[in-house]
Amino acid sequence: MISIVIPVFNEAECVEKHLKRIQNRISSPSLVKEIIVVDGGSNDNTIEKVKSFEDVLIISSPKGRAKQMNFGAKQAKSEILYFLHIDSLPPENFDKYIIESVKKGSDAGCFKMKFRSRHPWLQFIGWLTRFKPRFCRGGDQSLFVTKSLFNKIGGYNEEFLIYEDHEILKHIYKYADFEVIPYWISTSARRFREKGILKLQFLFLMVYFKKWTGATPEELFKFYQKHIDESSKKA
Repeated sequence: MISIVIPVFNEAECVEKHLKRIQNRISSPSLVKEIIVVDGGSNDNTIEKVKSFEDVLIISSPKGRAKQMNFGAKQAKSEILYFLHIDSLPPENFDKYIIESVKKGSDAGCFKMKFRSRHPWLQFIGWLTRFKPRFCRGGDQSLFVTKSLFNKIGGYNEEFLIYEDHEILKHIYKYADFEVIPYWISTSARRFREKGILKLQFLFLMVYFKKWTGATPEELFKFYQKHIDESSKKA
């Protein structure tokens, strides 16, 4: 069975709608043991909105996506963990595809991803996600991983306030036959719209370049705060 872990922070505007959509895409309740929403200290009414779902567990942890996902994984009761961003919508019957992949021997994997946008550059980025190399990965693609492998590699590195998805994949690729399931997960392009598509893509490439040249997690986060998400300074 699968435990779905969803980190959130101040998502009151969309959390109800997206949770309903996620639930509607589950093929069978027998395959999903639980949905765990991990709140990182929201100061809007995100928690209250999640509590309206009787079959969704809401827990709180220190803020930081890596910390939240690790905390959710510790509470999870299933052998398969599925980490999902709240603004990413998995394909119909995603639970069935994950179970089938694990049964075939893949201890970790994700779906192909497309942005909910018709912009040619974002469509090109989505097209790249069908390929297996690690540089084609991103957190918005979601991640399923067996709990035994997750524990073996020590979970997410909590030093990384950004880039945590790429960091864990570095370790997963060493041990797992990683599978890109050939069905689409869709994700929001809201940050690209707000910041400018090509500008934001350039800034993300700068983050990867800085990591490649030896930047520390703290240095990466400071760059992110300054150039990508100034609101994180106030959090």
